[in-house]
Amino acid sequence: MAVGQGPTGPLLPVDGVSIGVCCAGIKKPNRRDLVVFQFVPGTRVAGVFTTNAFCAAPVQVAREHMSQAETRFWVVNTGNANAGTGARGLADARETCARLAALKGLEPEQALPFSTGVIGEYLPMETIANGLPNAIAALHPDNWEEAAHGILTTDTRPKGCSRQFEYQGETITVTGIAKGSGMIKPNMATMLAYVTTNASVAQPVLQELLKTANEGSFNRITVDSDTSTNDACMLAATGKTGLPEIDSTDSELYRHLLKTVSEVMLELAQAVVRDGEGATKFVEVAVDKAGSTEEALAVAYTIAHSPLVKTALTASDVNWGRILAAVGRSGLDNLDVDKIDIWLDDVQIVAGGERAPGYTEEAGSAVVSQEELTIRVILNRGNVSDQVWTTDLSHEYIRINAEYRT
Repeated sequence: MAVGQGPTGPLLPVDGVSIGVCCAGIKKPNRRDLVVFQFVPGTRVAGVFTTNAFCAAPVQVAREHMSQAETRFWVVNTGNANAGTGARGLADARETCARLAALKGLEPEQALPFSTGVIGEYLPMETIANGLPNAIAALHPDNWEEAAHGILTTDTRPKGCSRQFEYQGETITVTGIAKGSGMIKPNMATMLAYVTTNASVAQPVLQELLKTANEGSFNRITVDSDTSTNDACMLAATGKTGLPEIDSTDSELYRHLLKTVSEVMLELAQAVVRDGEGATKFVEVAVDKAGSTEEALAVAYTIAHSPLVKTALTASDVNWGRILAAVGRSGLDNLDVDKIDIWLDDVQIVAGGERAPGYTEEAGSAVVSQEELTIRVILNRGNVSDQVWTTDLSHEYIRINAEYRT
């Protein structure tokens, strides 16, 4: 079950990136579950990771390795999160990197590990070790579609996006894939995203670019308000163009690249919401005229996380009192409820803190019966606007998560 269409357009190869995918049999036979990204020497890599204190072993090792050596590989396994696994989990993540690096004559620290799946189980190391040569043998620049399938868990469809722009006669490509369907409320975001470009970017600038693009995309989505132990969003720049290195956030080329990476990451983030577990609605919660970004997001997330609002949306029930109540408990100081307006798309349901004149249940019901809609709250206490994207909460979400390990 997913809302709207899946990926549109081809996933374009990025010069300097090769991908190998195989069916290692980590959790199920004949399922793509092991993915290797290989980068040319000189590639710069940036990453943002989960803020969950129980961060998984691969997150810890990836951070460690990024600070120690030039990254040449990402290795991703599905079916097992390698989280809550203690010292053995850390050893297994490091061994995965060592085994991969040995196949290419490189150092273990040049590989970054990523895992997604069930928490609290140890990695089947021999299964992974046996699969790595097959993934290496499959390395090819055009394997983005295979990789998009190879990183999925409870997702119902792959998520990928490519964009290109021209600059001084050179073509800059940005291609990315992501996975995520449940345990989605990224704080950085089980969610993983891998984005690459052939642009040349200094590492500190690349990290700033990723942080900025991430803030407006993966940090603005929620399916169930649960932040995963394994979330990671990675950006690699191979430098395989004739353009000079971007070494400042003030340059024109940086602004073009930021815009393009942000577009790719927003499409991927929204694709995660559209494929939220059991989702039947894709919902934008927009807050206007807030006093600050923090205020806008406090209101937006309170609405987006409300089980009462989300279940009403599943039933296409325009129970707008639930939205009003969520705004009131969002924690804003000195909130003047008499100034608040609320809209469902172009239908005003609340004006000045009470039922809008002329509002009808028929008009409201028509909006909430749609697959896609916007809940807009106007606070009238400042000039800041922001938004988040979320889903409804259906019986199917409960079934998927009740049966996840069976």
